[in-house]
Amino acid sequence: MKLFDVYPINDINIIRAEGSYVWDDKGVQYLDMYGGHAVISIGHTHPLWVKRIEEQLKQIAFYSNSIRIPIQQQLADKLAEVSGKKDYQLFLVNSGAEANENALKLASFYNGRKKIIAFNKAFHGRTSLAVAATDNKSIVAPVNETDNVVFLPYNDEEAVKQYFAANGNEVSSVIIEAIQGVGGITVATNTFLQTIRQLCDEHNTVFIADEVQCGYGRTGKFFSTDHAGIDADIYTMAKGMGNGFPIGGILIAPKFQAKHGMLGTTFGGNHLACAAALAVLEVIEEENLLNNAAENGEYLMNELRLIDALQNVRGKGLMIGFDLPAALKELRKNLLHKSHIFTGEAKPNVVRLLPALSIGRREIDEFLNALKEEIALMSNIQNVEVSDTTKA
Repeated sequence: MKLFDVYPINDINIIRAEGSYVWDDKGVQYLDMYGGHAVISIGHTHPLWVKRIEEQLKQIAFYSNSIRIPIQQQLADKLAEVSGKKDYQLFLVNSGAEANENALKLASFYNGRKKIIAFNKAFHGRTSLAVAATDNKSIVAPVNETDNVVFLPYNDEEAVKQYFAANGNEVSSVIIEAIQGVGGITVATNTFLQTIRQLCDEHNTVFIADEVQCGYGRTGKFFSTDHAGIDADIYTMAKGMGNGFPIGGILIAPKFQAKHGMLGTTFGGNHLACAAALAVLEVIEEENLLNNAAENGEYLMNELRLIDALQNVRGKGLMIGFDLPAALKELRKNLLHKSHIFTGEAKPNVVRLLPALSIGRREIDEFLNALKEEIALMSNIQNVEVSDTTKA
């Protein structure tokens, strides 16, 4: 049986990982500056994380949500403590798309409305409603198409105000990534987020903060919307939540009332997933990883801004992007295959850096040195080609 060929694959077989490094089947060591799409939050195979999962596996791996699962409450209590959202409620799922799907559905249950405001270049997932709110027509199947989602310009306060002025009583929810990941590390201004919060309050509209990639400590605060000094009505979470073990969730403000059957999931909140997620929060707290993300992210961005060849370095904490000029379009490929460093991309020319929140200065400096060397080498090759062309 063939695998369904939907992923562009690098021909690399990673068989071992530890901290910020991974190794392939040939013994080659790679520095991981991407964390598998921001999934690795506390470092690969962290010993506490491994221990938690092993201990849970020896007891029970799974039973359905038809019984009491005490570790779910342990996770909720620790999440309230670390995130600061102590009066919120937690619903556990398996992925970011599922989190956004349930958040949008819950918002519609709450106010009985259908319209959703999303933003240009948004990415919220690939399931039915989540993909309808994603600004990428190539992954929206005909069955996903709906008139219930409107896309507005990102960071355009006037556009949002005008839409609410004309249609405010129809808007069920606004869903936004405070830093767009797939959209190219585009950072929302504090005033933009504050404007959305105000308009949602005025129109009984639900503010959904999609924190799947930009949350869970990645920006130096637990949620990226925290930088704007506001609270969302619903926070969606997933990628860094389990450090590689599939888990997602939504934090739900007190004004939402639950009733049996409103939401549901077979695998969400299973024993193993909760053990992994609990370990992540314990490590974030014990190793002070929010501060580490803030401080090392600032250091990395400042150093990147000193490299003349890079354009528009931006981000917060350890969610960083920069643009490449056409002459350096092969930089990511060269970093991977020559310097053995994983980075991410957002088309057409953005490099994304999403390392583990536990990354240290030594690993960052290793990346910076390799980056500078590769840029210098590529620039020299360009100069030689230009010179040869001139002579010809």
